[in-house]
Amino acid sequence: MAARLQETYKNEVYKSLLEKFKYENVNQIPKLEKITINMGLGEAKDNTKLMESAVEELALISGQRPVVTKAKKSIANFKVRQGQPVGAKVTLRGDNMYVFADKFFNIVLPRVRDFRGVSNNSFDGRGNYSMGLKEQSIFPEIVYDKLDTVKGMNIIFTTTAKTDEEAHALLELLGMPFEK
Repeated sequence: MAARLQETYKNEVYKSLLEKFKYENVNQIPKLEKITINMGLGEAKDNTKLMESAVEELALISGQRPVVTKAKKSIANFKVRQGQPVGAKVTLRGDNMYVFADKFFNIVLPRVRDFRGVSNNSFDGRGNYSMGLKEQSIFPEIVYDKLDTVKGMNIIFTTTAKTDEEAHALLELLGMPFEK
């Protein structure tokens, strides 16, 4: 069974983008390629329990086991040694990606306090959208009473769009609530 958002893409978004941008080839129509969720944990170098809890929370949020990222270089000012764990990341593709995007647009973002929409200025010039969240407690899978610390995360939506205008149209049609 395909994800609900994937069906929406196939039935509605695809046709809307084709009409709006008048593509000559159907392969030019932009689509969501992957979603990357990254959680940087610099303070985890001293506290291994913090890294374990972050990996568990990221697994609950994404529905996929995260990869622990390690420091590439030693940096004396930050007391970081090469090879120390400094974060966790997950790359979602296919059905998992569409399920996460659907949940993120319709359940998670409306739970953000004083939410008026996501910024229109977070595109990178090549059709990808990047945003940050200050806390993980807005996800319904996270039990607030079991949180030890508040951790933020970056979420990157990678699309096959060539321009920011095409990517904005794609994400808006998929349901991302942009600022007016």
